[in-house]
Amino acid sequence: MDIRQLTTFHKVATLLSFTRAATELKYAQSSVTAQIKSLEASLGVELFERLTGKIQLTPAGRRLLPYAEQMMSLAGEARGVALGEGEPSGVLTIGTMESVTSYRMPPVLEFFLHRYPLVHLVLRPSLCAETLHSLRQGTFDMGFLMEAETRHSGVESEVLGREPLVLVASPGHPLAGEEKVTLEQLREVQVLAPEAGCAYRELFEAELNDGTGEPVPFLEFGNIESIKRGLSVGLGVSLLPRMTVADDLASGSLSELAWDAPFEVYTQLAWRRGRHLSREMRLFIDRTMECMAGEYATTADS
Repeated sequence: MDIRQLTTFHKVATLLSFTRAATELKYAQSSVTAQIKSLEASLGVELFERLTGKIQLTPAGRRLLPYAEQMMSLAGEARGVALGEGEPSGVLTIGTMESVTSYRMPPVLEFFLHRYPLVHLVLRPSLCAETLHSLRQGTFDMGFLMEAETRHSGVESEVLGREPLVLVASPGHPLAGEEKVTLEQLREVQVLAPEAGCAYRELFEAELNDGTGEPVPFLEFGNIESIKRGLSVGLGVSLLPRMTVADDLASGSLSELAWDAPFEVYTQLAWRRGRHLSREMRLFIDRTMECMAGEYATTADS
């Protein structure tokens, strides 16, 4: 068992494809197959089940995967120490959502661009459920979540802060002048929402549908900017993170409605449980927490 075999195993395990692993590693497919067979022979177990048209990890393969990640990371650190440590470098693949990327990430990205230019941050748009799956599979190094739950199977997470939610509409919307907006009123108007799989959308949907017998229809938009454009022309109301509409509320292009969400969501930074954190991953975690701590403290005081 050597690092080259473990690297190949990790690539096949995360992609679940010998062909794609060979392409990314720039090996012949026969070389990938030979390395996996050699690793299986040395361990005395099968690591993959070969099914018709696809493969999947065996229980032994699933048990080996986190150890392979740790050994690969330690090998990289050992190489860095032997060479005199050097500047942090490499690629970090991070699952994130539009709201965090656009409104929370810029200070973190600016810091890494100027302070650690050899660390390449790859941001992958992903819904929370997809991010959790990719973290467990090892496809993402880290990922941002916006969930009501702060404990997740197979994943460690740091809570960055409570993410305030606000119900908004155009200033001319009939509910904009109400002193108190009720669920009954909200069930009678068009609701604009991000795509299914967004935690706060699902919580809001559950509130509106509770005890009604029929689901309240949502007008689904692909992204928050599209929702805000729809709101501005009077298409309906929407529940969004306050950070995404703060400028619009300040300018008066949108109005906050008098309804307080009876649930909370928390923005979190997560990674696979048991994974050895590389120097670059620890830098990203520390800097993200430092950059965002002030923002969430300000939000809590407002």
